[in-house]
Amino acid sequence: MAGGFSFLFLPRRTQSKLHSTLFPLSAMAPLPAPTAASAFLFHAPPRGHHHHHKPKPASSSRPTTTLCSAAPSSTPSLADQLEPLSRMLLTDKPTPAADRAQRPTPEPTWVNPSRPRPTVLSLRRQRRRPAANHPSSAPLQPLLRDLRALPEDADLAPTLHAFFPLPGSPPTSSDALLLLNYLHPSWRKTLSLLSYLRALPADAGFAVDTILFNVALKSLRAARRWDEAERLALDMLDSGVPLDNITYSTLITAARRCRQFAKAVEWFERMYSPASGVLPDEVTYSAVLDVYAQLRMKEEVLALFDRARGSGWKPDHVAFAVLAKMFGEAGDYDGIQFVFKEMREVGIKPNIFVYNALLEALGKTGKPGLARNLFEEMAAEGVEPNARTLTAVAKIYGRARWGRDALQLWDQMRERKIPADSILCNTLLSMCADVGLVAEAEQLFEEMKNPDLTDVPQPDKWSYTAMINIYGSIKDADRALQLFVEMLQSGIEANIMSYTIVIQCLGKANRIRDAVEVLEAGLERGLKPDDRLCGCLLSVVALSTGEETELVLGCLEKFNGNLVKLIRMLGDNQVGTDELKDQLKAVLNAAETEVRRPYCNCLIDICQNHGLPARRPRELFRLAQGYGLYSKLHIRKDDEWLLDLRSLSVGAAKTAFDDWMAALSERVMQGQPLPQSFNVFTGSSTHKFAQGLASAFAAHLEEAAVPFRRSESQVGSFVSSRVELVPWLQTSSSSSRVVAG
Repeated sequence: MAGGFSFLFLPRRTQSKLHSTLFPLSAMAPLPAPTAASAFLFHAPPRGHHHHHKPKPASSSRPTTTLCSAAPSSTPSLADQLEPLSRMLLTDKPTPAADRAQRPTPEPTWVNPSRPRPTVLSLRRQRRRPAANHPSSAPLQPLLRDLRALPEDADLAPTLHAFFPLPGSPPTSSDALLLLNYLHPSWRKTLSLLSYLRALPADAGFAVDTILFNVALKSLRAARRWDEAERLALDMLDSGVPLDNITYSTLITAARRCRQFAKAVEWFERMYSPASGVLPDEVTYSAVLDVYAQLRMKEEVLALFDRARGSGWKPDHVAFAVLAKMFGEAGDYDGIQFVFKEMREVGIKPNIFVYNALLEALGKTGKPGLARNLFEEMAAEGVEPNARTLTAVAKIYGRARWGRDALQLWDQMRERKIPADSILCNTLLSMCADVGLVAEAEQLFEEMKNPDLTDVPQPDKWSYTAMINIYGSIKDADRALQLFVEMLQSGIEANIMSYTIVIQCLGKANRIRDAVEVLEAGLERGLKPDDRLCGCLLSVVALSTGEETELVLGCLEKFNGNLVKLIRMLGDNQVGTDELKDQLKAVLNAAETEVRRPYCNCLIDICQNHGLPARRPRELFRLAQGYGLYSKLHIRKDDEWLLDLRSLSVGAAKTAFDDWMAALSERVMQGQPLPQSFNVFTGSSTHKFAQGLASAFAAHLEEAAVPFRRSESQVGSFVSSRVELVPWLQTSSSSSRVVAG
């Protein structure tokens, strides 16, 4: 392995995990207590006396203790100096989820590289009994029928005592093994049988050995009963029953199935203790690699893999699939190339599972061309694709906007009679929504609804949601609402995404009352709104007027009162920037990270569309910019400055541009240098469902008479030169056409 490790990381159970940050949430300045909101949209809520701190320079000292307030003095305390900075920090996660237990992560252990490196796994798998040596179950058939008839939680001891009367006819080891294998699907009966066997008197000449315990553990693994499996293994240790390779392997794979990854690592460590006397075989080792990959501990995975390869291990398909999935999750294309290289060196040809893992990994690294080549190689090797393969390829083609290629694969799949599942069909529908293939999506959806087509699954809630999304994208509110009602009438419960898309579609069509009715009906059916639905309602508020605005806010206030309070504060001229900052911070901290920027976009749109105080859009924009939500808008090169507006709404894009012009005007007044050219990028808008940010921005430029023009070389770009822009900035500054921040 290139760049191999000279030492082995062996995991040690973590007792604590460090999650400290420079300024923990507990150290931030307390926020004002919430107050009752007014009944009218833009009337300020009653406010108490709030103390506003003027910004002070942050100290260069790093705090080592919790910050606390101090009495006023001539020299500001450290807490006072750092308080403005703490107010500009958001939590990484929504505040309601801050108390979630963190999954423990094992720490690596360093092994002295100067000592001879021990073998880390057994290259010989534990042998299984040949089928010819299995005893016949014919004598036990009457007992098996009786056990089958018993309830799931029944005590098996009376039935077993009747069949095996003591002391004359105790069960043999073969009888016990047959019974345990027969009861494998029922973990409760398996444990009851094991308890009976362990309770047999010593003079019966029967001892429960490791093999019987292993069979019981496999039953618990199949039922995903980790707590019971671990208790049974600890009981084996307490009873002096030795644990062999199969025991450890079963426990580790059981913990992995139950997503108890830290427990899997703990039992893997036991195998390396001097008392165990066993080493993992290749099956166990592959499972452990997957555990570390699930924990995103890439260095440990590579160290274990390298160490095992040095011991003579030939990785199997499972191990390579684990590596491919891990590198794909991390978007590590070099890692995927490493998997290809190792497979060639080992001489293993990928099977369907490895191909699927590699295709999914290439999709996450944004390599559609390589994914297509790999798919063609797979066909050339004679490996038959399955539904998961085509799902991965369809996702890749959809991201690359190769919709026709994906549908061509679908047609080939139908011709070859390859069965499709719901995931594949829903992926194709979502891809059609992304690339604007309405007719093709309708054809596929009708095939799914046809009961005579047995090779295509029936539509589920995700299928309906994808179709509703398509109609919402083309602003066909009637068809979207009709399909939504059809879904409910067919007995399919709509998910929150369906409600969000329908409400957004109705809002864009200015059918605000219909949107409110859909939301209220969902709340009556037990709908639990999330942050994305709240963002959708914010966009509806931006599009609404008059009484309809109050209808939407009334619904929103039922489950997000802080957000409604912030909207009302925006309309009150008496609310200062500090109060607004505190309320905005509370709203953003309570929201998921990925919706924070859309929230700010919608809030700026509300300010502009509802004629709120002229300073509010710029205040919101700069506060959000201070929180890092608009941190990647500006790109500066030596000869060109670029403003990227693609992630902004129309209102937020206008505000960002005006703020940029104000900053450039300030530089001109101060005589600071400017680049040769300027570029504003609004996106190519090649999607047929694009909402037209470029057109709205062009109208804004024309209204303000800013000397930007459409680029002839790049669609969606507006360019200007220093020679053209500087005179306009000087004129606009003197005539106050650009509002200072």
